[in-house]
Formats: sequence, C-alpha cells, structure tokens
Amino acid sequence: MRLPQTGGCLCGAFRYEISRAPTLVDTCHCTACQRLSGSAFGIAFLVARHDFSLTGPGLKPLDRVADSGRTVTRWICPDCATWVYGGLKLASASSTAAIRIRAGTLDDTSWLHPTMHFWLRSAQPWIVIPTGDLTFETQPPVSEWPRLFRDVLLT
Repeated sequence: MRLPQTGGCLCGAFRYEISRAPTLVDTCHCTACQRLSGSAFGIAFLVARHDFSLTGPGLKPLDRVADSGRTVTRWICPDCATWVYGGLKLASASSTAAIRIRAGTLDDTSWLHPTMHFWLRSAQPWIVIPTGDLTFETQPPVSEWPRLFRDVLLT
C-alpha cells in the first residue's frame, strides 16, 4: 500500500487523504449497513482522526439509531449523499479520536483485507468468514475497544 491514500465522494465535491496505514479493516453485517450499502455488509477501516485530512465543502452530519440502540453520526456529502465516515467516541474522550472511513470511498481499494466481522447475528446465511478473523455476534463490547483499536488510539 502506498501512502498517502486518497478518496472522495461520488460527485467529487470533496476529497480526503489518509497519511498512515489503517491497522483495522472491518466488515459490519448489521441490517443498517446492509440497507445503506445495498449489499450484504459494509466495509470500513479505522484511522486516527489526525491522520485524516479533508478538502472541499464540509460534510453533513446525519444521525441514525444503530442496531445496538445507540445514536450514531455518519458524515455524508451534502450533494450526492455518499456516506464517507463515522466517528468512534470513547467514554473518556470528549472528541472523536478515530474515524471509520467507508472503504468504497477510496480511490484504490486493492490493498483492503477485512480481518474483523461484527453483527454476525444479522449476516446473510451464505456469508463465509475466513478462519482466524475476529468475530462478534453484535457490536464489539466497549471493554474490547482499547485492545482492538490500540494502534489507532495510541498514535
């Protein structure tokens, strides 16, 4: 993978750049991601907020209630409605420490390889999870976040 990696929305109104390789690429099988992506799952990767830069007009926040029951904010292009990223807030943090960028917004997705799958209780029955990948029936518990996201949060 070459750095920096770049991406953007469908209409090109904004662009982004990540300056550090993500340490975690995940696949969410929740019903919301299935509906929002028009597919069987959504793929995203986690980066530290300070490793992400955005050019162009501001993105629009859009709240929804997730399968977990929590309100989740996703950031979309106000022109084409591309869902670009969502924030990960820790209970002890007052601001977004890391963001989950939607993998399909990258210019080059050839290097992506998901290694974590969650909300498997909602997964389509034909989905096969590779042996050795991290799996969760629902959302990874908050108690697991420091271990799962350590490389991102400590940078």
